[in-house]
Amino acid sequence: MTKQNTNWQNTNWQAAGDSENANKLILALPKGRILTAIRPLMARAGLIPEEAFFDADDRRLRFTSNDPQLDIIRVRSFDVATFLSNGAAQLGIAGADILMEFDHPDIYAPVDLNCGQCRMVVASQAATIAAEDPRSWSHVRVATKYPNLTRKYFAARGVQAECLKLNGALELAPNLGLCRRIVDLVESGATLRANGLVEVEEIAKITSKLAVNRVAWKTRRDSISDWVRRFSEAVDGTIHTPK
Repeated sequence: MTKQNTNWQNTNWQAAGDSENANKLILALPKGRILTAIRPLMARAGLIPEEAFFDADDRRLRFTSNDPQLDIIRVRSFDVATFLSNGAAQLGIAGADILMEFDHPDIYAPVDLNCGQCRMVVASQAATIAAEDPRSWSHVRVATKYPNLTRKYFAARGVQAECLKLNGALELAPNLGLCRRIVDLVESGATLRANGLVEVEEIAKITSKLAVNRVAWKTRRDSISDWVRRFSEAVDGTIHTPK
């Protein structure tokens, strides 16, 4: 076989592989705390990622699963919503905090997985709380990873929120004079207390949810609905045989 023919053959094999991958469902999963929490639920739903998926040292981002028609990508929690909203992933698992922050019309969350529980709260220094009544607020300056969610929450109370976007170390903001309040997730509240902060009020209880791209659900209803059903039943305790 000539070199030209070999190149033609390789190109066609590559095209066939790309076509096969293009037809697969993509499930976007977040790294970190939520991934650990949902692992037993995935098993009950009959979804088994390839062994390397749970290896933190594996640098790949896309993995196969026991379902030949579904691959799994491992991304940052906020990026799950981005992949979903743009149709690059058809299914995803994300915290309600992420979904509320994006509030995208193409993302629908049909199943509450009832895991990864935490709370979204407003917090500040104890001295700040002692010196003012939250009911008197008309304007607040807040550090948060969730500026859209925060503005909506305060706007519903008739309060204008000036949001400072921080991706971490929010507890430092009041202590260093950046602002007097933060909006963030808490589990036990230990990190707040360790940094001299206390809760002012709770915005929402947060759990992880199975979300889908609305357009994909219309065009690939059978396959996506099957996974929605499996995860819903897994939450209720049903154990599915792996595909």
